[in-house]
Amino acid sequence: MALGVTSCTGAPSPSPTSGSPSSAPAAEPDATFNFGTAAQPLGLDPALSNDVESQRITRQILEGLVGVDQTTGKPTPLLATEWNESNEGRTYTFKLRTGISFQDGTPFNADAVCANFNRWFAFPAELRRQAPGSSFKSVFKAHSDEPGLSIFKSCTAVSADTVQIDLTQRFTAFLQALTLPAFAIASPAALAAGKADVLDQNRGGQPLSAFATNPVGTGPFTLSDWGTDSVTLTTNKGYWGDRGQIATINFLAYNHPQTRLQALLDGKIDGYDSVTVGNFDQLVKRGKQIVQRDPFSVMYVGMNQEVPVLQNQKIRQAVELAIDKETLIRKFFIDNTAKATQFVPPKISGFNNDAPELGHDPAKAKDYLKEAGYAGEELKFYYPLNVTRPYLPTPEKVYAELSRQLTAVGFNIRPVPVDWSDGYLQKVQSPGDHALHILGWNGSYSDADNFVGPLFGEKNGEFGYQDPQVFSKINRARGLPEGKERDEQYHTINAQIAATVPAVPIAFPISALALSDRVLGYPASPVLNEVFTKVQLKP
Repeated sequence: MALGVTSCTGAPSPSPTSGSPSSAPAAEPDATFNFGTAAQPLGLDPALSNDVESQRITRQILEGLVGVDQTTGKPTPLLATEWNESNEGRTYTFKLRTGISFQDGTPFNADAVCANFNRWFAFPAELRRQAPGSSFKSVFKAHSDEPGLSIFKSCTAVSADTVQIDLTQRFTAFLQALTLPAFAIASPAALAAGKADVLDQNRGGQPLSAFATNPVGTGPFTLSDWGTDSVTLTTNKGYWGDRGQIATINFLAYNHPQTRLQALLDGKIDGYDSVTVGNFDQLVKRGKQIVQRDPFSVMYVGMNQEVPVLQNQKIRQAVELAIDKETLIRKFFIDNTAKATQFVPPKISGFNNDAPELGHDPAKAKDYLKEAGYAGEELKFYYPLNVTRPYLPTPEKVYAELSRQLTAVGFNIRPVPVDWSDGYLQKVQSPGDHALHILGWNGSYSDADNFVGPLFGEKNGEFGYQDPQVFSKINRARGLPEGKERDEQYHTINAQIAATVPAVPIAFPISALALSDRVLGYPASPVLNEVFTKVQLKP
């Protein structure tokens, strides 16, 4: 979306499903919808938890200023009804929806919006260390302890229904970034009551605040219960928009693909996410609906350059040469999953058709290891257990094949399995002894910056990657207007990342949902912006 002086007006409304009447009378929601998930959420404060299952739930409870068009992926009105850009892209003024309250009765207004922005900006270093899932820094570059580095400058309540956000520099994808679940607006009263920045609770090994166990937003559903293997939401009777058909959602966690499949076949759930290759044929044979999303994620093998042996580029290149991406994709990913040579998916501006790729060449990998003087140093290879991600359907099997391929060329691999709910994300995204790991990135908005910025825009604990030239180029690209120069800058960035191999992109996976016959329509979204008011069920 070209961001000149941009103005957007109107209110979002769900598109009617083919064959349904264009204006059905609103009825009180009365349906119960049971949805199978691959894991329990890690926390329900969207500003601090960026895992898929947490966001799936928080998207139902909290809303941001800007929504996502289901078809185009472009920003649409949500809590803001319109906006305009001024000051050469450094100032945005938002007109807010009026007459809305948070689920605790607190009024939604400009002061509430600024309370949230100021909270994110002021996250202290210790909180960021405890919660590496915070997205603010990856988008805005720095917090209030480094104001000179931050793109965010200030939030001003101009009036009750008008808020002004000032940036220190132009940020072309600003509106798209505001569609992230991390920037959903929470009740300031609930944030205060739940001591949202004090992570003194513990759930499944995750440090959480009281607020993160009971979030309060303006969304169509409220949290009713968070049990050991389920989360229950109920319709928000005071919701300002269309409440849809569903009165109660039960998110039921099944951490094995086969148990999710069986739950659908047994009628215990109405649908589930993360269909695997092994499930696909069984679902087809049983006549179940399968809904595929456009690929908008990348699965990769990460390498940590804080581990001395991986500081040698030849050794990192040997890892890439050892990996047979085609075999991995054929065995473990849904048909039409594409091989990745970079971290930006093909449909996004900035994808580089000519990104350098070493290819699969075990003999050359062995030569590179010899040239690098690799002496069989042990490499700890972390991989998650008991989870399925949109970008990683069967992690244990993917790890086993990768380990086989790496061992075959001479690497000394030590497996380090970590249960997903035991803090796998935190372990591999924080500084530590992880040499290799498997993970992925699911895009949240349609811009190249959403992929290369969070992963490679600065040194982080995941890769220990240090390339000031790439950091500078990413920072410059995010401020360039849409067009040829910006695309070319991302082409250069992708090529430079590929050449130095801080990680090995494997695939742009197709992810899919399975649905029962009861479901007439499901709002499948490449960026996973799937709000259940838009689920349509048989009467």
